[in-house]
Amino acid sequence: MIYKVILVKIDHRSSEATKVQDILTKYGCNIKVRLGLHEVSKEFCANDGLVILELEGNKEDNNEMLAALNAVEYVTATYLEM
Repeated sequence: MIYKVILVKIDHRSSEATKVQDILTKYGCNIKVRLGLHEVSKEFCANDGLVILELEGNKEDNNEMLAALNAVEYVTATYLEM
């Protein structure tokens, strides 16, 4: 079995998260699992975060989603197959 994963690092989460969400919604049928991580406590909420996506679907759609994510300022996305 091959796992297809995109790791998405979002800086300036408060301003960029909605742009990332729009992209994830557009390609939602290609996303099997989505996990969002960011540092949070009673005194602190980080303005950066990491989203881990396990993908389904064809390589062309997944590459389009990767390109769209990387086109957003302050977002870095990397595709992995394991």
